[in-house]
Amino acid sequence: LWISKDTSLTGLIVGLFLLYVLHTCWVMFGIVYTKPCEKPKSDSCISPYLAGKPRLQLSIYTALRPNADGGHSLIHREEEFDVNTRFERLVNVSLPKKTRKNGTLYAMVFLHQAGVSPWQDPHQVHLVTQLTTYMLPKPPEISLITGQDDPQQKQSSDSELDRPVSHWRSRLTVNVVSENFQFDREALPGDVHRYMRVYQSGKKMIYLPLLFVDELSNRVKDLMEINSSSTELPLTISYDSIALGKLRFWIHMQDAVYSLQQFGFTEKDADEIKGIFVDTNLYFLALTFFVAAFHLLFDFLAFKNDISFWKHKKSMVGMSSKAVLWRCFSTIVIFLYLLDEQTSLLVLLPAGIGSLIEVWKVKKAFKIHVVWRGLTPAFLFGKFDESEKRTEEYDTLQAMKYLSYLLYPLCVGGAVYSLVFVKYKSWYSWIINSLVNGVYAFGFLFMLPQLFVNYKLKSVAHLPWKAFMYKAFNTFIDDVFAFIITMPTSHRLACFRDDLVFLVYLYQRWLYPVDKTRVNEYGVSYDEKPKGKSHKD
Repeated sequence: LWISKDTSLTGLIVGLFLLYVLHTCWVMFGIVYTKPCEKPKSDSCISPYLAGKPRLQLSIYTALRPNADGGHSLIHREEEFDVNTRFERLVNVSLPKKTRKNGTLYAMVFLHQAGVSPWQDPHQVHLVTQLTTYMLPKPPEISLITGQDDPQQKQSSDSELDRPVSHWRSRLTVNVVSENFQFDREALPGDVHRYMRVYQSGKKMIYLPLLFVDELSNRVKDLMEINSSSTELPLTISYDSIALGKLRFWIHMQDAVYSLQQFGFTEKDADEIKGIFVDTNLYFLALTFFVAAFHLLFDFLAFKNDISFWKHKKSMVGMSSKAVLWRCFSTIVIFLYLLDEQTSLLVLLPAGIGSLIEVWKVKKAFKIHVVWRGLTPAFLFGKFDESEKRTEEYDTLQAMKYLSYLLYPLCVGGAVYSLVFVKYKSWYSWIINSLVNGVYAFGFLFMLPQLFVNYKLKSVAHLPWKAFMYKAFNTFIDDVFAFIITMPTSHRLACFRDDLVFLVYLYQRWLYPVDKTRVNEYGVSYDEKPKGKSHKD
């Protein structure tokens, strides 16, 4: 009965997941595809202004206020502007005194008729965007041995590091829809409507060029801190035409990032999501979506089966307690490292949940019971039987003995090298970085004791194979993420490191068939007849 309930729950989860994927595909199709006007000559169509091939100019101004009150300055004008011609210009922008004193600066992008001032052109379109954003300054890194740091960072006090300061966005990306698309007045998409300006020409409705400023291209890595001595800063102006489907998709993604920031996500948190869209093309983006969806499914099923396995486990026969302890330690270290690096909440929260589960598994593996005596907790350790002691002997006396000869000197040597030659924010940061480097570089060595225990017992029946297979699928999905998503090199290598261990596990699964007479992980033999009343039904 328990197995049938578990199987039906898994089937229900997979079914709901597939419905979610199909629904998302339908929504994405509705975003990318826009219904054209079926009768181009009728009055119900809205025709493009660009169909008349007008001569246009692109002008960009800076202002202290979004409505240009208080004056504006021209920083660039593209005289011979062609909608279909891509270009990139580097200009130096003079910063007003108010901006240098932790203020803001806006860019006003105009697309207007050639030879006509944008302020007097009735057919101009324009957008306003910020060239500055507020972020906490990066903490200074010093040499922990000599105490030397960057002279420019040395003046910052602790109170200044906690106050957001103005940062310069060094890129401005502008797009215009180049295709001559005729909209149906009755089926005008709401996302395009707010970027559309329409005027009447006789009986026809004409819409002006769809101008778009790409906010997703503003990455944290391109930001420059503004101080009182920054009189001029560089700005890279990029232009490219954009398809209508991509424009609608980009509008929705930009709104999603803005919504996350309204819910409390910082600029750095939002930057993690921006990187997925900006650093990959649409095909890789679609692949990323499906990979992330399946990763979420397998992650949930792996957690579910792992918790179910350890919840019903009564014996540690054949299980490496050192491997369980190492996984707990390494997961906590990685969580503290991500916390110290101020990583996005999207990465930090799953790491924190995984750490709590690993702590619970250590409690189960070592048979730890917590007894409260008033406000003071007391920890009681259970006893191992003879079979568990034999497993512990293989695990402790042989497997870990040989691994320690290689592990400890390399970890200590790497920590001493980084202490002398690398700069850190604090001693705590150095300790966490040294530990996480050891976890990433030598973590696979602590997976080997379980392989050694399997070899000595000539059995793999004690392992949670359902959870293992889901984690194996996730491991290979992580390999795809290693190429798609920006991540540290050490973390990328760790993805491929896990592949090797899982392949050896699969080989042992094939090499050592399951013995039906052997007691499984729940303390039950497959050959034992179930106890209880028989049911003829």
